[in-house]
Amino acid sequence: MRENHPVTKLLKEEIPSFLTDLLTVPPLERLKDVGMNCGVEYTSFPFFKKLKPYSRYYHSLNVALIIYHFTHDEKQTIVGLFHDIATPCFAHVVDFMNKDYLKQESTEKDTEEIIRSSEQIQNILTKLALKTKDVSNYHLYPIADNDSPRLSSDRLEYTLSNIYNYGFATLAQVGSFYDDLPVAKNEFGNDELCFRNLDTALSFSLFSLKCSRVYISDEDRGSMQALVLILRKAIDLKVISYQDLYLKEKELISKLRENDLTKKDFTDYLNLKTVKRSRSYLPLEKYCFNIKTKKRYIDPYVFKKGRLSSISLDYKKEVSSFLNEDTDYYVCLS
Repeated sequence: MRENHPVTKLLKEEIPSFLTDLLTVPPLERLKDVGMNCGVEYTSFPFFKKLKPYSRYYHSLNVALIIYHFTHDEKQTIVGLFHDIATPCFAHVVDFMNKDYLKQESTEKDTEEIIRSSEQIQNILTKLALKTKDVSNYHLYPIADNDSPRLSSDRLEYTLSNIYNYGFATLAQVGSFYDDLPVAKNEFGNDELCFRNLDTALSFSLFSLKCSRVYISDEDRGSMQALVLILRKAIDLKVISYQDLYLKEKELISKLRENDLTKKDFTDYLNLKTVKRSRSYLPLEKYCFNIKTKKRYIDPYVFKKGRLSSISLDYKKEVSSFLNEDTDYYVCLS
């Protein structure tokens, strides 16, 4: 299992025995076929087409291992494993469909119900003397998750994995970032993953900003919105149901590709490879959107020194530049 994701091998933590049975429950196993790149990896845009598979399953496993490494707490480790268990096919595309462009949290609402309704999960939790409420809300645990732009296990995992998957950093560099992290009190007196060394924190954070620019790229945002139109049409035409969004991605894609009402639309989506910007709507373009943008970045705490943006003028300038980048235009895909 550890061989299936390169970053997992860097975490230096054996899978604890209390997690073993949970790794095979069907709601979690489904995430092996739900990607982290929100469907854009199926397009023909060169940057995304070259990416290696990166599933919500291995993201979730890695988050759990990171939490366990820093806390050795069963409850927090399991909440990390389950934090994406309610993620639908194409992930944040469905948040876009729900008009949740900026927080991208609308799909989390079913987490508790999925855990509660799984007899297999409930039996395992009972053996561990845990209840659904203990493991269904990772926002309660600051090592698992906390307010952006602070560092958390969830934010750390997808950043480490993406800076490697995107080709920005080597595995050795990724490992050096992870090895530099302890848990310490931040400026608010709360536990937080932080860096020991300023230079390491700066290097990691600059790489994270490169990822942030990928997340708000025209190709990424435009593809997600194009997929929203395809899914809405498929639901309206009863090609799929809303509940089908919780199948595996390959199963949902088969439904879209096998039905004459949506086959061409999804084929066109797969063939998307060019993008242009316009200050006005172009009605002749099939996919032309002005999309609200969630700009996420990480501003880590450096042990005994403070928040990176407060002690590094260079990083403060980089963050300001990123936040001030103009995304208020139309993105047209073909």
